[in-house]
Order: sequence, then C-alpha cells, then structure tokens
Amino acid sequence: MVKGIEEIREALWSTVDYVLLDMDGTLLDKYFDDYFWEHLVPEKYAEKHSITFGRAKEELLAKYRHHEGTLNWTDIDFWSEELGIDIPALKEQIRHLIEVHPNVEDFLSALNERGRKVFLVTNAHYKTLTIKLRKTELGKYFQRVITSFDMGAPKEEPLFWERAEKALRFEKEQTLFVDDTEEILFTARDYGIRHILLKDRANSKEKDRSHSGNFPAIKDFKELLPPG
Repeated sequence: MVKGIEEIREALWSTVDYVLLDMDGTLLDKYFDDYFWEHLVPEKYAEKHSITFGRAKEELLAKYRHHEGTLNWTDIDFWSEELGIDIPALKEQIRHLIEVHPNVEDFLSALNERGRKVFLVTNAHYKTLTIKLRKTELGKYFQRVITSFDMGAPKEEPLFWERAEKALRFEKEQTLFVDDTEEILFTARDYGIRHILLKDRANSKEKDRSHSGNFPAIKDFKELLPPG
C-alpha cells in the first residue's frame, strides 16, 4: 500500500534519521538539463556535422537511449569524446539557467536544524556536480555527497545502494529517499529503504508527468516542511 504524503511527513519529523536526496529534477529544476541535452547539444552537433537540427536531435536521442541507465549516461567526459563537443565548457556557458526548486533551501535548513543526517546521492558526473553546487551553494546543507561514479554503479542498480549503505552508514528503516525517477525509486524500495518519495514537476516549464502511482509524490518541498 502506497503511503500518503502526510504519513511520510509525520515520519520525517519523528522517526526518520537519514534523508537521501537526488539532485537534478529533485532539488534542482531539470529545465537546465532538458534544455542542454535536447536543444543546445543538438544545435552544436548539427553545426559540427552540417546537418539539420531535426536530424541531429534524432541521432542524439538514439545515442542517449543506448546509454541511459548506465554510468556513461551522465559521464560528460564520455559524451565530450563521443560527440566531439566540449560538454563541460558548454554547460558553463549556460550555468545561469541552473535554478533551485522552490522551498528547497527552507526544507534543507529545517532538516539541518532538526538534526537529520542529509546526504546528496546523484548520478551526476563530478564536473557537473561542481558546476551546480558552485552556482547554487547547496553543498553546505549535506553531511556528504556521493555520486554513482564514486559507487561504481548508477542508482538504477542494487550495487549502488549496497555500496552507498556502507559509505553513508544509514539505517534503511529510518531513511527517506527522494528522487524524480521512478526506476531509481523502485530499486531503492526493493533494496529496503523504508520511506520513498517521488518529486514531481522535475522541469518547472513542463506539465506534470504521468506516473505509476506506486509512490507518493510531491510537487513542492513546502509539502514536507515541519509543522509550525
């Protein structure tokens, strides 16, 4: 039976000791990433190969799908080599588009004030992580940050969670994990993490996505703020 938001919120401020949070789409607006990979990169790829934007996007989407769910998927050094485009430099050019979702900092601050152990767990490459934490200054809220590259496996795989548990020493029964990708949430739930929450409206400029209903979902972190 899927828990409701109120049940998760009550547990968060009473029995939960560890909070694991995804970055892109969960804490940060995914508009930056969607624009980058679906518009800017195809634009540069089209210029490089003297093809239309439509043809470039079609070729790139096929490449993306092939590597989705693997470490290559978010490895920007891999994509730089694969596409012949300096991906980190291109990300820096539009870093002004990186934005934090509403009420995220209030939520993180409340977690810190109430003594929760807060960890950022992301599939993002460390170069991307550096760009985004420098722009948003969210790093100060986390006891530790780990990436799929640190763990040697993406969050979609159980191996990530086995290694993350050893690295972070969280207790699965007292842990809340929030992510915007259902496949990852299924893996975390199967691993035994007790409280699982979907962040909806990952991209603020898109309509709400349809999801399975297997997990409670929030649109805004104000829904999790402590009472009072």
